[in-house]
Amino acid sequence: MRCVPPPPKPYIPIFGRPHRRLLHEKPCQTGAGDGYNSDGGGVLTAARVLVLSGPNLNLLGVREPEVYGRTTLADIEADLVRRAQARGASLDCQQHNGEGALVDAIQAARGAADGILINPGAYTHYSIAIRDALAAVGLPAVEVHLSHIFARESFRHESVTAPACRGIVAGFGARSYALGLDALLDLIDESAAGR
Repeated sequence: MRCVPPPPKPYIPIFGRPHRRLLHEKPCQTGAGDGYNSDGGGVLTAARVLVLSGPNLNLLGVREPEVYGRTTLADIEADLVRRAQARGASLDCQQHNGEGALVDAIQAARGAADGILINPGAYTHYSIAIRDALAAVGLPAVEVHLSHIFARESFRHESVTAPACRGIVAGFGARSYALGLDALLDLIDESAAGR
C-alpha cells in the first residue's frame, strides 16, 4: 500500500481573527500506534487533532501561578507539538475567550480533524452549548484541566462538558495536556485500526 501525507492546508483565519496553527507534516509510516489513520481508500493520513483552550488560558504563567503553575500556554503548545511530531500527528492549537468562538471551532473540526483535546476553562461548569457541540460533531474528545477541579471550590466540581468526551485528565498541571494528547492519539489509532 502506498502512503501519502495529507496535502498541506492553507492558513485561514477563523472567525475574522487569526489563531495559531501549529502543523507538522511527516513522511507516511505504517503500523499500529504510529499516529496515522486510514482515509477509507487504503491511503494512510496523519492524525489531525484540534487543541482548544478556553477563557483566561492565554494568561497562564501569570494568572494565579499557585493554582495553575508558571508554564505558559505557548510552552504547553510547543510541548504538544513535539509529542505530536513523535507520533506522526498534526495539531491545530487555538485559544478563545468567548463561548461562541469555541463552539464555532468545534463545529469547524468536523471533517477537518480526527479528534479534539479541550480545556473549556470556566465553561466546563456551565456551557451546555460547548457540550452539545462536542456531542454533535461525533469526534473523540478528551477534556483536560491543569488543576484538580474536583478538589477545588464546590462550583467547580461539576463538568457539564465531560459527558460529551471520552475521558478527562485533571490535576497534573501542564502535564494534563500531554497525558490527554497521548490518550486521544491512542483513541484515534484504535479507531483507525477498527478496534
